[in-house]
Amino acid sequence: MGKLKIKTGDTVRVIAGDHKGSEGTVQKVLIEKNKAIVEGVNMVKKHTKPSAQNPQGGIVEKEAAIHISNLSLLTSKGEATRVGYRVEGDKKVRFSLKSNEVI
Repeated sequence: MGKLKIKTGDTVRVIAGDHKGSEGTVQKVLIEKNKAIVEGVNMVKKHTKPSAQNPQGGIVEKEAAIHISNLSLLTSKGEATRVGYRVEGDKKVRFSLKSNEVI
């Protein structure tokens, strides 16, 4: 398992699969599964039993995880880019390989 180049809070675009072209913010990264949950992307209907939090039960729509390889980070201008790392001073920073700007 390697280090993932996408973090929580990043804006990403889906570049492959059923939801190709949709964009959203990463809500959670599942490192052990190489997946991320992106806001508003890959919505699934989950059937829930009645519980204390949800006494009614029923069908809930929620985001399902999507594989990291199908996501591409977006720059501030909204273009998809790959991620590089470099050391600036004593800090290691992520930067866009397309526009060379620090993310």
